[in-house]
Amino acid sequence: MKMRESPIDSAAPIISDWRNLDAGARRALLARPAVPENTDLEQQVARILAQVGSGGDRALRDLTRQHDGCDLQAFEVEARDLDAADMRLPGELKEAIRASALRIAAFHNAAAGRAVRVETAAGVVCERVARPVRRVGLYVPAGSSPLPSTALMLGIPARLAGCSEVVLCSPPDSSGQIHAAILYAARLCGVRRVFRLGGAQAIAAMATGTESVPACDKIFGPGNAWVTEAKRQVSQRPGGPAIDMPAGPSELLVIADGSANARFVAADLLSQAEHGPDSQVLLISDCPQLLDEVAQQLSARVRALPRHDIASAALAHSRLIRAESIAQAVEISNRYAPEHLILNVSDPRRLLPQVENAGSVFLGPWSPESAGDYASGTNHVLPTGGAARVLGGLSVDSFCKYITVQELSTEGIRGLAGNICALARAEGLEAHAQAVEVRLEALEGGP
Repeated sequence: MKMRESPIDSAAPIISDWRNLDAGARRALLARPAVPENTDLEQQVARILAQVGSGGDRALRDLTRQHDGCDLQAFEVEARDLDAADMRLPGELKEAIRASALRIAAFHNAAAGRAVRVETAAGVVCERVARPVRRVGLYVPAGSSPLPSTALMLGIPARLAGCSEVVLCSPPDSSGQIHAAILYAARLCGVRRVFRLGGAQAIAAMATGTESVPACDKIFGPGNAWVTEAKRQVSQRPGGPAIDMPAGPSELLVIADGSANARFVAADLLSQAEHGPDSQVLLISDCPQLLDEVAQQLSARVRALPRHDIASAALAHSRLIRAESIAQAVEISNRYAPEHLILNVSDPRRLLPQVENAGSVFLGPWSPESAGDYASGTNHVLPTGGAARVLGGLSVDSFCKYITVQELSTEGIRGLAGNICALARAEGLEAHAQAVEVRLEALEGGP
């Protein structure tokens, strides 16, 4: 793989020229960070699932004591604690959560799938009707910081879909409490059943049910490797719950031309690099000067971040790529299929029709990815690892299933009879044809 070294130090990725790379080198350049097989993790998660499946609440208490360092007698947050959560939050944070919730609700309500009714032939009416998933489980991580935004991103579509029961699990701190910001966000979304449970044991509880936690039909939400593996395993069980999508490390790809502000681009790349050491960020540009300036900005700015070590680790497998043109940059992006895509170019809307694979797109210099994470109104639960080739982000539709309906009149069955019988007999299914013909006989006054 031929690359030219960036003039700055190793804190920023080197700059690669797409034109100088052969097919294998291009594949390697766009490869995600390798995820080593961890059979030990799989086995440990399987043991946790089995432990909760057989031990119920008792197992949850043991696992919570072991992994979260607290001894809980009751897992469910009481209604009075949910209602009082706002008293423990500063007014500015409450207003930010409320305002974001309104925008998320406005967008998701407008984007929700609608019922369809079409007369496909004379006397033949076909419909599609939405029905909510009855009971859903939401997982809201709480590692080094609380994530009220994730509670909003999961809880609001569930409410708009009309799910009759919503269960939310979030890890407790060492005192056995869930952060007030998560409780406040849950309450805003109408979620009334919140449990102090984290990790694989939370997924196990929502998948199989215990004395305290009801079994859920579908489980949503991001999490660490334990949570992701637990979701994978429970979804593969016969009769197990569905899951929203596989969750992987966060990723951002920026396409920028010579009009872009290098400080903006570097700040956007670092905003995703600080998520985790396995996050990946890419910049593709046709402007060598911008690539050099961004590399310098990354090197300088990363040192000032509180999560400097994490962001630096992510930059080690991130990419700065020189393309021949912005059109080629879009082709490379479609090949990569990023979770987040920023089009920081002079006319971003012109490029949008060319974007085929991306979880969420941000148009222009004033649309940072942070807006989608928190406040613009779209959803930040998005496909990663190239899954944007076939999947979209979380929506109200994710919490629904669609039932098709058909109603035929006597005119309708007469009109379709020939087609149905011809196809049925071509497939060797005589009874299918006869199910139509007995009706034609009845219409003609036969037996």
